[in-house]
Amino acid sequence: MEPSIGRIVHYVSYGTPGGEFPEGICRAAIVTAVQSAEEITLAILNPTGIFFADTSIFHDENKAPGTWHWPERI
Repeated sequence: MEPSIGRIVHYVSYGTPGGEFPEGICRAAIVTAVQSAEEITLAILNPTGIFFADTSIFHDENKAPGTWHWPERI
């Protein structure tokens, strides 16, 4: 699959240093720009608001923090 503007992907959170928000939580995200099949820009949807990434996010199906992956099929 190729990412395109408007597609939904999952973003894996970094978490916060104090632990208020844990690392590795998947969040829904909307693709806002595509640099390549592996590098995109996102609007990340959190329960407390929307976060607009100001840098490119890289694809990782191993789900490392700070990366995106395709939603799992259930």
